[in-house]
Amino acid sequence: MATKTNPLQFIQQVRAEVTKIVWPTRREVLLTTMMVFVMAALVGTFFFLVDLGIRFGLQGFLGLFG
Repeated sequence: MATKTNPLQFIQQVRAEVTKIVWPTRREVLLTTMMVFVMAALVGTFFFLVDLGIRFGLQGFLGLFG
């Protein structure tokens, strides 16, 4: 069972935890943002090509029966 802390102790604990936060630098944010855009473009291209292959495959398969 957790013990109750008074509001003053809670605020002190929160401030102590906030000082432990390590914020990313501007360069790190820009690099990770660019990585997200590059990966999104690669995944989008991959699924476009897979969709294209499936479409042509199905058209060819269905063309055998039509």
